[in-house]
Amino acid sequence: MIYQAEMEAEVNKRSFRQTGNSRLERWLAKEGSAYAFLAVYALLFIIFIVVPVTSAFFLSFTFFDTIQPPHFIGLSNYIALLTQDDTFMKFVLPNTIQFAVIVGPGGYALAFILAWMLAQLPRIPRTIFALILYSPSMTAGVAMAVVWKTLFSGDQTGYLNSFLMGLGVLNEPVQWLQAPQYLMFIMMIVTLWSSMGIGFLAMLAGILEISPELYEAATIDGMNSRWQEIFYITIPSMKPQMLFGAVMAIVGTFQAGAIGVTLSGSNPTPQYAGQLIVNHIEDYGFLRYEMGYAAAVSVVLLLMVLFFTRLATRLFASDT
Repeated sequence: MIYQAEMEAEVNKRSFRQTGNSRLERWLAKEGSAYAFLAVYALLFIIFIVVPVTSAFFLSFTFFDTIQPPHFIGLSNYIALLTQDDTFMKFVLPNTIQFAVIVGPGGYALAFILAWMLAQLPRIPRTIFALILYSPSMTAGVAMAVVWKTLFSGDQTGYLNSFLMGLGVLNEPVQWLQAPQYLMFIMMIVTLWSSMGIGFLAMLAGILEISPELYEAATIDGMNSRWQEIFYITIPSMKPQMLFGAVMAIVGTFQAGAIGVTLSGSNPTPQYAGQLIVNHIEDYGFLRYEMGYAAAVSVVLLLMVLFFTRLATRLFASDT
């Protein structure tokens, strides 16, 4: 009897294992490929997003000069940033807010307007003009080094100086890229010129996906204005694309620190006129090697990006 009971228990164990293996095989056959693709994304997300953000957060509470091990100092970096860093409070933060408020919404609105205008064209002209508008976002670095620096060159050979001196507006060349009163304005122009990136293409695709029947039905109901179509049909019908464009505009605006350095040729920029938070991080992190302090500044930048991204989500998130 004991031997028979042991045999039955062994059979039950084997049956349970076989059942479990068969369930695992069925699950792998059904869901395995999906989780395999997700695993690749999760691995890359952890390596390039989670680890750097977590490292920056912990380093922001330390003194780290890249030579000695990090030394915990609590909130000293944040206190120094808000109470002792006059450059950050007087120049960097106001410059960043001014730049973001003008370039962010301005570039976003410009991208939508141009996308809507292109959507009214036939396919071939639309494709050509979309490529023309999108190309500056791919070659912004080269264009800044060649086209814009030549245009705003501070000698008589600069196109702008030559043109204004020919008209008699200027008597002598102006150092446009070294003058604090002009540098920020030029940075905004260059950024807007190169802001037709992936968000612009997403808006164009969203407009083209809207069913023409919606506009026909609205016309039958008495809607006879283009503005009414835009505000009551176009924008509500492409909220995901509008949200994506807003997020891309926010991220692109706050990471646009290289523009002022490339145009002026120095970091910090002349009299900190074009100094943004990204430049402040590079200054302390890679020039002064105060990585802990640079990490604290990067955390502040991350919080600003998250705040504006959350605001954009509330404005354009789908109701469904």
